This record gives sequence, C-alpha cells and structure tokens, in this order.
Amino acid sequence: MSQPQIKLQKLPDTKPTKHTISVMPDLEADLEAYAKVYEKAYGEKADISALIPSMLASFLAGDAGFKKAKRELA
Repeated sequence: MSQPQIKLQKLPDTKPTKHTISVMPDLEADLEAYAKVYEKAYGEKADISALIPSMLASFLAGDAGFKKAKRELA
C-alpha cells in the first residue's frame, strides 16, 4: 500500500527537552530584573524558567554569524 500524498507536511517534533543550567549570581540578578520588567511591560508575571527559552530563541534568531555558520553545516 503506498503512502498517501497530502499537502500538509509532517508536524515537527514539539516535545520539549529539559536542560539544567547553573548561572552566576550577577546573571541571576539580571534575569530576576528582566522578569520584573516583563511584568511591567505586559501586566503579568512570568517565571524566569518560562522566559529563558524565548530569550535564547530570540538571541539565536538575531545572531547573523550563527545563522550563516548553521547554513554551512547543512
């Protein structure tokens, strides 16, 4: 039996992976300050652990050198 051909591509893997990191006290203070600024900006609290994935994604998306090197890896 052949595989059906449909327009929608296979959905990406969306299962999150867990990472544990240690940060220096000055970075912890900055992350706490960022969470407070986030709360002021959007009127709702967000845990640092909830903010970090978006912060990392934003950093990687804005790093032109990384994007170029990543394309060269493919």
